[in-house]
Amino acid sequence: MSQPAAIRVLIVDDHIIVQEGLAAIINEEEDMTVIGQAKNGIEAIALFRQAQPDITLMDLRMPEMGGVETITALYAEFKTARMIVLTTYDSDEDIYRGLRAGAKGYLLKDSKPSELRTAIRTVHSGQQYIPLHVGAKLAQRMNHPELTDRELEVLQLVAQGMSNLEIGAALTIAESTVKSNINRILSKLGAKDRTQATIIAMKRGLTSF
Repeated sequence: MSQPAAIRVLIVDDHIIVQEGLAAIINEEEDMTVIGQAKNGIEAIALFRQAQPDITLMDLRMPEMGGVETITALYAEFKTARMIVLTTYDSDEDIYRGLRAGAKGYLLKDSKPSELRTAIRTVHSGQQYIPLHVGAKLAQRMNHPELTDRELEVLQLVAQGMSNLEIGAALTIAESTVKSNINRILSKLGAKDRTQATIIAMKRGLTSF
């Protein structure tokens, strides 16, 4: 009886040392093999089209084209693509965006090699792989009302310490519109003021610097 074909894995990460470490862990197993390595989303899409991997391990934060954008693009083109986010970040928003984009699993880079292999086999079998603590954060995120793109822009500038007048100038909107956006942001985040909103936003990964 012939052995089943090995699970073909594409690694996408902008750090070569991480790529090599993941490849070594995966290639140790008889039932899986690395068929390509990319350092950003642009390379990943090109390699995916060529190799059609069974599983793609996707970093979130990369130059030129990040993980969420890449997952969205690949899933739009390849509905059967099976991707696992593999990242150092576990903020509510990162988890939510990665899975919403189409990822079937979410794993942190400090996970044990055995967990990585289990995640690959689980997602390859057609199931999701979401560790308990990740699932808990996702559930918490789902309870929060979604911020609009404009509200996220305003929140980013609030977090940078800008006044309403400065935010209005930066976004070319009226100061009264800024105030309305901030009121909605405070309500959606459950924050009492701008400082608390900034802290909540940083914890949830809604803002970046």
